[in-house]
Amino acid sequence: MNEVAVLEVGREALWVVIQTAGPIMLAGLVIGLIIALFQALTQIQEMTLTFVPKILVIFTAIILFLPFMMTTVLEFARSLFDRMVALG
Repeated sequence: MNEVAVLEVGREALWVVIQTAGPIMLAGLVIGLIIALFQALTQIQEMTLTFVPKILVIFTAIILFLPFMMTTVLEFARSLFDRMVALG
């Protein structure tokens, strides 16, 4: 296995991490911005107000995106296993 193949596997691994974590992080970002806007408009500065909606939205996003995330990780794993078989 040469340097180019190792870099290719690393690049694919980083892309898989971005694809699987991206939707969850985006959902957390959006709900955080909405709550921050709500707090700024109403001048409610309660620190615990952000936690419950974020937790609910992130868990909902995990449930919704879990099939996509599993498919992405399984396809990457299969490609890695195919490369291992091809090596030896």
